[in-house]
Amino acid sequence: MEREVLIVGAGPAGIATAACLNLHSIPNVVLEKEDCLGSLWKKKSYDCLNLHLGREFCQLPHLPFPKHAPNFISKTEFIRYLDEYAEKFKVILKYQTCVKSASYDKNSMTWQVIACNTLTNKNEKYSSRFLVVATGENSEGYTPQIPGLHKFKGETIHSMSYKSGAKYKEKSVLVVGSGNSGMEIAYDLAKHGANASIVIRNKLHIMTREQMFLGMKLVQYLPLKLVDKLIVMLAKLTFGDLSKYGILRPRDGPLKLKAMTGRSSVIDVYRAVSSIQESKVLFIDDMSESFDAIIFATGYRSTANQWLKDGKENLNEEGFPKKGFPNQWKGSNGLYFAGFARKGLAGISMDAVKIANDIKKAY
Repeated sequence: MEREVLIVGAGPAGIATAACLNLHSIPNVVLEKEDCLGSLWKKKSYDCLNLHLGREFCQLPHLPFPKHAPNFISKTEFIRYLDEYAEKFKVILKYQTCVKSASYDKNSMTWQVIACNTLTNKNEKYSSRFLVVATGENSEGYTPQIPGLHKFKGETIHSMSYKSGAKYKEKSVLVVGSGNSGMEIAYDLAKHGANASIVIRNKLHIMTREQMFLGMKLVQYLPLKLVDKLIVMLAKLTFGDLSKYGILRPRDGPLKLKAMTGRSSVIDVYRAVSSIQESKVLFIDDMSESFDAIIFATGYRSTANQWLKDGKENLNEEGFPKKGFPNQWKGSNGLYFAGFARKGLAGISMDAVKIANDIKKAY
């Protein structure tokens, strides 16, 4: 099948890029291995999930959230928004199509893509002038290799499989990972009557959503360093001294860290896990504790370098573009990357617009 642009991945990045291309009347199709768009949101996210930034920082190109929408969008509302977005911009989606390889043919100056139709279990061939990798930063859940983990007698799951704390009532649960997902899951567990503990390996900022929203608004008018000082002061007034719980703040402020690393700021607290012995977890400070379950909120990894055969000059070992922000969106030979800026949904929107405009110039 020939198409001017092939887009791999029907998450927010993929459908946003397709929408922008459609507004330029450039033929494209989105290949998606699952049976729906936004599968990470629909199938692999917990029930209590909310977007952590205000709605104006989370909308996709050319379709703002309605004025009556809440400032912090729920999972259900965002899924509805994604479905409406794809319908409004007439995004062409081909589900249950898992890309196995993509390579650039110098003779025809096209991308040759082989994908498996998971309904028929047969390979299909695609050819396109442009290829957009929109599988993003969160293709595959990452679980660290911990000595003895395979011998743990309790339940172990990645956060992508966690739905609700209801099943863990009165159980001791260890959450490994102190990002937004880890914190929210730990809170949800406690709310449902579980004895929840959380592992914190590194220094981190704990902020309210409102404080981060205020910071992102103020930084449009004031120096980042000044805004960081202000919102850290507000966080200290809200939470007090958290060092007694083992939570230490980094030297750099929350907005500076988000700009540098892409990670947002976010109870028993433990140091890093050293090993696991059946039902007992050992920590690096020689403490140990028994748990009924371990939930790994340890993030995701890109899988783009597993199937992009001509990607070595564009991707690093982690499957991310070698070019740093703000140039990470464009590769070589008509290759593009959407959703790899580590800037959340705002970064996805910027990528989609830039990619579509660049393809229009060459179209």
